[in-house]
Amino acid sequence: MNPISADQLLAAQSWRYATKQFDESKIIPSELWSALEESLILSPSSYGLQPWQFFVITNPDLRAKLRPHSWNQSQVTDASHLVVFAIPEEVDVAYMEKYLARIAEVRGVTLDSLSFYRDMMMADVIAGPRQAWVREWAARQVYIALGNFMTSAALVGVDTCPLEGIDPREYDTILGLPDKGYNSIVACAAGYRSAEDKYSSFAKVRFEKSDLVRHL
Repeated sequence: MNPISADQLLAAQSWRYATKQFDESKIIPSELWSALEESLILSPSSYGLQPWQFFVITNPDLRAKLRPHSWNQSQVTDASHLVVFAIPEEVDVAYMEKYLARIAEVRGVTLDSLSFYRDMMMADVIAGPRQAWVREWAARQVYIALGNFMTSAALVGVDTCPLEGIDPREYDTILGLPDKGYNSIVACAAGYRSAEDKYSSFAKVRFEKSDLVRHL
């Protein structure tokens, strides 16, 4: 892999902003969108458990139904793509076993060789203190994937806007997520900014590095 330069990284981060108005006529090319989906899959998570599901909403009727439950934000219907980030209703033993089986498959090892890792995860997530707030923990993992997705999009010149202003219960109902075993947490619109979006020209406001970064 040839890493990008520090200047390229900072240029992409400076270019990125929470896009308020998308150009409806511009669609993310399928090959590029496929790469962004892969970036979601490659997102890091605690233990590598990936307690999430990414619902890509392309049906315009569904997106029109979601918009009133998103503070009527136009990004929901106007962006090229809309991703709803959800967590499983249960992060249980069955989920752990599925993950362990996947490790064994991908790495060509036996399940027995993973017994120590299994016991460690079970003692923490299933039987430990984390079990009492496992859904909140899963929601925090989702935000790791959201950040990774937005950064990946910026690096390939795709605009995004994270959408916390949604009603998760209404999203769940409209998308039928409980029947699928999931609950929505946050959404993200992706596409290309409109030339009429005045926010694209606003200076990015951040505190000074000295206010935010401490070296101990």
